[in-house]
Amino acid sequence: MTINRWNPWRDMITLRDAMDRLFEESVVRPGWAWRERRERVWRLPLDVYTTPEEIVVIASLPGLTPEEVDIAIEGDTLTIRGELRPPLENVTYLFQERPYGPFSRTLTLNVPVDVEKAEAVFENGVLTLTLPKAEETKPKVIKVKTK
Repeated sequence: MTINRWNPWRDMITLRDAMDRLFEESVVRPGWAWRERRERVWRLPLDVYTTPEEIVVIASLPGLTPEEVDIAIEGDTLTIRGELRPPLENVTYLFQERPYGPFSRTLTLNVPVDVEKAEAVFENGVLTLTLPKAEETKPKVIKVKTK
């Protein structure tokens, strides 16, 4: 049997953490922001990776069609916008965890891209946006010659 000395501060820190968690869950919702009109705006989660030739952006958009998604590149800024349909009305939800409503995500691309060759593919609710890097940013290989 182990005897632990009572430390009142340990319990207070736990209480503080519990209050922080309660506040976050009831008021601050990660991924959501509130506009002045109290309209929920969903921040679209993305996976972004780069290869030597391109930047690839992947977003899950279940239930949407390609026509319902707007993609814009202006300068070095990429913006993806759309709206997820609201949930059913006249029902009582036991759980309601899926986001709905308008969403928007803006990224600053730190590498120049060739917008003319950009490709967006929408398959099974997953948007894959491929942005080829501009020629001047691609790595150049210089072969060493011998005489």
